[in-house]
Amino acid sequence: MSPTPLRIGISTCPNDTFAFHGLLSGAVRDPELELQFELLDVEELNRGLAEGRYDVAKGSFHAGLLLAEELLTLPVGAALGFGVGPVVLSRPGGAGAASPKVACPGRWTTATLLWQLFHPDEGTLEQRPFHEIIPALEAGESDLGVCIHEARFTYEAHGLELIEDLGATWERETGAPLPLGGIFARRSLGDEQTARMTALIQASLAYGRANPDEALTSMRRYAQEFEDDVLREHVTLYVNEFTTALGEVGEGALSMLCERARRAGLLNEESAPLEIFGG
Repeated sequence: MSPTPLRIGISTCPNDTFAFHGLLSGAVRDPELELQFELLDVEELNRGLAEGRYDVAKGSFHAGLLLAEELLTLPVGAALGFGVGPVVLSRPGGAGAASPKVACPGRWTTATLLWQLFHPDEGTLEQRPFHEIIPALEAGESDLGVCIHEARFTYEAHGLELIEDLGATWERETGAPLPLGGIFARRSLGDEQTARMTALIQASLAYGRANPDEALTSMRRYAQEFEDDVLREHVTLYVNEFTTALGEVGEGALSMLCERARRAGLLNEESAPLEIFGG
């Protein structure tokens, strides 16, 4: 009898397709597990986690905090670090509005949480898929955009201005790396299968690092920006020591994000903290 397929969700951004290339290509596998992948925008993944659609999926740490009673955080695969934060962009002259229209990449995203932490009650928030924010700024439909993924590397080519690096603001106020997103497993999956998935993701990440040119095939297939130099720069920044293992520093940063969200009233005081699998 074939195993029951596990439903796996990852984002289309290059750090995820790089880390999961070994699994997506079949170079890394576990004969006792059948994996069914969906690759989606991170906010769609956040909603999928909330609706119970996935056994294991990438999600924003904001969503993870809100769903901590249902999910475990895996110690591998995180997007967390220094210099990795969302950037607030505008078209030239677009930042002077008294009550700006602020485009964010989804209400469950860590980018939206950071805007709410550092700019409470500022502007009118509009939620858009991340790849629609730069076009909205260019068209004058939004005054400010909280942008993630490749936008950090490409905004100048679109004629946009950097207003604030929210990651730099976080680092200045906390001294900690910024937790953006992680890999979450449903508690109902059980320890054995969760451990198997953790080992598979670790092996896939190692495969990508050993075969970076091969991993470009998966990255190009799903990326919003197709220049190889941009894709490699993205991986260099977002796939780091915390992707390999959260460690004490990474876990401390998650605790700090949780505490700040609670103090700001953006997280229920009685909500469960994030629990690291195997921690």
